[in-house]
Amino acid sequence: MRHSFLFILVGMVMGLTAGLSGCGSTKYNSDYNLSRALQKENAKNKTLALADTAKPSLENKLPEEETDDVEEKKKKKKKQSKRFFMGHKVSRGFIKSGGSGNRQVLETFSFLPVYEEPNPYAPEKYFYDTKKRKIYRTGGQVDPEKFKILHGPYKKKIGDQVVEEGYFYVGTKHLRWERYRNNEDNVLLDKRHYEKGFLRDAVVTYYGDTKKIKEVIPYAYGEVQGMYYRFYENGQVEWSGMYEKGRKVGVWIKHYDFRNRRHYEYQYPKTGFDSPFEPFLIKEYDRHGSLVYEKGKLDKRSSAQR
Repeated sequence: MRHSFLFILVGMVMGLTAGLSGCGSTKYNSDYNLSRALQKENAKNKTLALADTAKPSLENKLPEEETDDVEEKKKKKKKQSKRFFMGHKVSRGFIKSGGSGNRQVLETFSFLPVYEEPNPYAPEKYFYDTKKRKIYRTGGQVDPEKFKILHGPYKKKIGDQVVEEGYFYVGTKHLRWERYRNNEDNVLLDKRHYEKGFLRDAVVTYYGDTKKIKEVIPYAYGEVQGMYYRFYENGQVEWSGMYEKGRKVGVWIKHYDFRNRRHYEYQYPKTGFDSPFEPFLIKEYDRHGSLVYEKGKLDKRSSAQR
């Protein structure tokens, strides 16, 4: 009986020891899993912290400071844009004329402080006379010692009304140009798009594989409309005249091959709606620019120098 009791007591002790061992093993496994979970959680939090760019740090600027820098850069860029236009440094100018109040004419514009030659093929070049304080237009060359080439935005106002605005590119009309009626309605009268002196939709042909322009055919709304030009190979204008609804209208001019000098002037119908007729000569000039013939008034062609 006593031996049986001891046997049972020993068994209970061994069972309790085994149970405690099992609990210790489980506790070890649980701590390991917990440690791994904590490592994963810390890694996740670290990744989120790195991705959170709005979180301030000692190394990075505060969002307010970054916003201030962006605004400052925008202001600087805005200030620079007034001094430059399409890659060229410009100066600003203005002209006042025509009295005061609602009769005053104000022209604001930009020009190149350093002379740059306009496109020789451009039919019209615009420049500013700094002494006379006037804007001029020419089909020939511009004296770099006297005049400033227009380049940049242009606006003309009569009183408080804008009557014309557009852009120049190295002395030629560029981009969109608009004219308005000077009244209370300020109605849009005309809008044209230019590409460095020529109408944007014009068809340009060249001499062979060169960059020498041969012909500029204006197009608007799918038909020939506007100013036409044909050039000599040396770049001088040979023919110029207007098309309206696909028909030649007004006076067409044939030039000599130098100094943009006129040779003949032919008359076509005044508008595209008038009845067509055979064009006739109305004026002729010699090589020195002297008038030698005018229809119904003058005829010195027999004695003119050719």
